[in-house]
Amino acid sequence: MTEMTSPVAPVPWLAGNQLYVSLRLQLARAALLRHAPPLDDPGGAVAAGDPAALRREIDRIVAAMPAPPAILRMAAAFELSEFETEVLLVCAGVELDASIASACAVAHGDPARPYPTFGVALAAFPQAHWSALQPDAPLRRWRLVDFGAGGSPGAPVTTRPLRIDERVLHLIAGLDARDERASRLLSPIEPAARLVASHEVLAGRVASTWARGGTAGGAVVVLHGADTASARAVAERASRACGWQLFAIAESAIPATPDEQAALARIVDREARLTPMAVLVECDSGAGEPARTGAVRDWLDRLATPAGIVARERVLLGRRAGIAIEVRRPGSLEQRDIWAAALGDAGVLPALDVGDLAAQFCLNASEVRAVIAEARMDSGARLTAPALWTASRHQTRGRLDDLAQRIESPAGFDDLVLPDAQKDTLAEIVAHVRYRSLVYDTWGFGQRGARGLGISALFAGTSGTGKTMAAEVLANALRLDLYRVDLSAVMSKYIGETEKNLRRIFDAAEVGGAVLLFDEADALFGKRSEVKDSHDRYANVEVGYLLQRMESYAGLAILTTNLKSALDTAFMRRIRFIVEFPFPDHAERARIWARAFPSATPTAGLDVTRLAQLSVAGGGIKNVALGAAFLAAEVCEPVRMAHVLRAARAEYAKLARPLTDAEVAGWA
Repeated sequence: MTEMTSPVAPVPWLAGNQLYVSLRLQLARAALLRHAPPLDDPGGAVAAGDPAALRREIDRIVAAMPAPPAILRMAAAFELSEFETEVLLVCAGVELDASIASACAVAHGDPARPYPTFGVALAAFPQAHWSALQPDAPLRRWRLVDFGAGGSPGAPVTTRPLRIDERVLHLIAGLDARDERASRLLSPIEPAARLVASHEVLAGRVASTWARGGTAGGAVVVLHGADTASARAVAERASRACGWQLFAIAESAIPATPDEQAALARIVDREARLTPMAVLVECDSGAGEPARTGAVRDWLDRLATPAGIVARERVLLGRRAGIAIEVRRPGSLEQRDIWAAALGDAGVLPALDVGDLAAQFCLNASEVRAVIAEARMDSGARLTAPALWTASRHQTRGRLDDLAQRIESPAGFDDLVLPDAQKDTLAEIVAHVRYRSLVYDTWGFGQRGARGLGISALFAGTSGTGKTMAAEVLANALRLDLYRVDLSAVMSKYIGETEKNLRRIFDAAEVGGAVLLFDEADALFGKRSEVKDSHDRYANVEVGYLLQRMESYAGLAILTTNLKSALDTAFMRRIRFIVEFPFPDHAERARIWARAFPSATPTAGLDVTRLAQLSVAGGGIKNVALGAAFLAAEVCEPVRMAHVLRAARAEYAKLARPLTDAEVAGWA
């Protein structure tokens, strides 16, 4: 007759783990005492009960637990032999059970040695093997145990005290406390709420690459592009698909010396074996400094954990295999989905019309949520499209404020004094920017490639004819920020630095579609020179890079020049709009003078027809009017023709031009 066995009652994991460790320590204590010489037990230790009964109870507990005990999982993760597991258990037992320390002292035959050693373990436990003592064996390689204080200096490894690592001790006891050293350097990346379709595809590629390598590492995935936040989200989604948690480590946290790199790699690899994980190295900017990038490369060569890199530019790897994936910002159609989802999460139903926002601002999901939060603080519970537009401008300013000068001006089309043909061209520029999403995305022109889709304009004319003011007018008409690019800060004598500076500016500007103003652009966009030396060759490389970025820039780039003939003809072919700013005639100068003084300024006897006789452009008129106002304020009088005359003489002297009698005829 077959014996019936009753089902094992389930045991909560933590309680079962503690009981399992206690029973295993009883067996280990018994083995140590059996090995002891015939001496009195100074610690009062009593031999354990029947080993066979203990083993049956251990098997029963394991069967009742919902998951294996921690030390068994650790043994599997680090490929520990039965003997190595016993050594690790005894080292933990010294910290958890005072009787184990007493048993070690008895086994040594010396009350002053209440600690485990490899020598005692080799003698006391079955299946002992000498290879467990080697530096590259799991116990020492992964620093599960280490040699502690005590013992004689220079003593053999068999007699030196063994001490368990604190992180490992907590795990054996059932507490998942992360390694303190790893916690300082590794930051968990929180799961992204959702990814757009194109980023989901990229996450699938990353997951497939990591899955092929498994927990042994495999290829490093380099996620590069201006949108580092989306790259992090892609990596997190891929890691989660593999069943791992993703942790980030800063590029600056990776040590430079080989020994420190090896130690850090060992800590991270040990954590990855204890808790399935992947590591994402976040490079600060671009490819980083050569020395810093080299440290990242060397450290990844030592690391066996699944790993990736997030950087603005592609980073070259070392011996470890890798693939590079560009993470682009979501397109305008995907932007609509991001806005709709974020507004829905924020409780804005029915959702606002976000077509213009999605077309103009290239924001990822986290940035859209930040915009909604800011707009809600400014406008209250009821969100409006204008409030979201303003918050989006604020959200994108931070990237450019450190790279270029933001210009704020209330100027509108009514403030421009230009011929109708030039005003019509400016209005056409506004239409191209405003409706580019409709034409490029909905009507399909953008599907033919990014080349030639950039909207660029050249404003040519002598100084003071209104080129900068026209740029201000366009930015205000489009409700966008205007940034003046400081050429002195962009251009560098070091090879490659100019392109790097321009790349940062264009990448930052594309997020919000800001209007970029390259004032006096002939200094930067000049004719490509004949190649006579390496400097000429790299100068031409800069020009070629500018051509490429202007053709693909999603926003509006405006170039101004006082000398149109100085520009490279290749630029001229690629510029969509060219606006000539003529020197104003008498009638146009009279219109400029009519609005030169604010309505609050007291004036007396000013004749705009006679003032228009001054042969100066709008910028000069502004300077003369301002100077006249200060002269009048000094004597507490309204601005008169005499004040304007004195200011005009000062302006002409500054320009090294004579003030002719014809220009001031009839003023007195």
